[in-house]
Amino acid sequence: PALLNSTFSNMVQAGTIIPKPEPEPPKIPIDYAWAQELGLIRKPASFVSTICDDRGQELLYAGMRISDVFKEDIGIGGVVSLLWFKRRLPAYACKFIEMILMLTADHGPAVSGAHNAIVTARAGKDLISSLCSGLLTIGERFGGALDGAADQFGSAYDKGLTPREFVDSMRKQNKLILGIGHKIKSRTNPDLRVTIITDYAKKHFPKTPVLDYAFEVEQITTSKKDNLILNVDGAIGVLFVDLLRHSGAFTPEEADEYTRIGTLNGLFVLGRSVGFIGHYLDQKRLKQGLYRHPWDDISYLSNNPEPSQSVESARVRVGASKLINQK
Repeated sequence: PALLNSTFSNMVQAGTIIPKPEPEPPKIPIDYAWAQELGLIRKPASFVSTICDDRGQELLYAGMRISDVFKEDIGIGGVVSLLWFKRRLPAYACKFIEMILMLTADHGPAVSGAHNAIVTARAGKDLISSLCSGLLTIGERFGGALDGAADQFGSAYDKGLTPREFVDSMRKQNKLILGIGHKIKSRTNPDLRVTIITDYAKKHFPKTPVLDYAFEVEQITTSKKDNLILNVDGAIGVLFVDLLRHSGAFTPEEADEYTRIGTLNGLFVLGRSVGFIGHYLDQKRLKQGLYRHPWDDISYLSNNPEPSQSVESARVRVGASKLINQK
């Protein structure tokens, strides 16, 4: 090293080598994990979650350990109360949630949602696709009137409108009363699902003022037409308003918020998913083929000059193919 140093110094003095300034060393950032562990920095969260915590040794549902969920046997109604409402609800309320899920689980293959799920399953699609196909039909006309019914009846009751004033105001606005009316059921052919949950509520709920109000509205609407009854969507909607307001578990502001953000429609979606999956499995188990709707159930409004002949010729072709297959 001494020889190298003297040689370098001599070459610098002779002008053979022109020394360059030392570059400034780059600043290396502090290690993120180490700095976070020391509490020197913080990172803003991408998500905020208040219902479930999986970081510890045991999973927590709204602060309740998963082992306690089973130890105290709170059931699916209790789990829904924790994950949807972030609190333990009274036993009668949890039972009511379970009743809703059971009552809304299915209503046969003819309704739009089940029909879609069946057609999709028979087209060879998977379970998720068939389930989504059925769920996409849910709206104000089918199954999705719970929130709307709760809002309409609850608002009318809070405003102090008489049932007659409420009906008249909706007619003047040319709006449907959500939760009123049924395709098949009527006053003389009642929907037992409505009877089951209203009887339970009358027996176990502290108060049912909005339900009573809805029944008074029903008396007016059925006097116009026999099938304008309080349907299962309407009954669930108004009963949940009574539950949220009078269970003692919610403030008035919280009760209104849960109605506004779609909680009640979520109950129908959750319950009916059970039935849609059932229809999918049923079609797969029965090995049903691709569905094609029959011509005689479609009213064709085309300019075909002789539609009957084309239909008849198609029937002949179908019949001939059946005979060939039989042979």
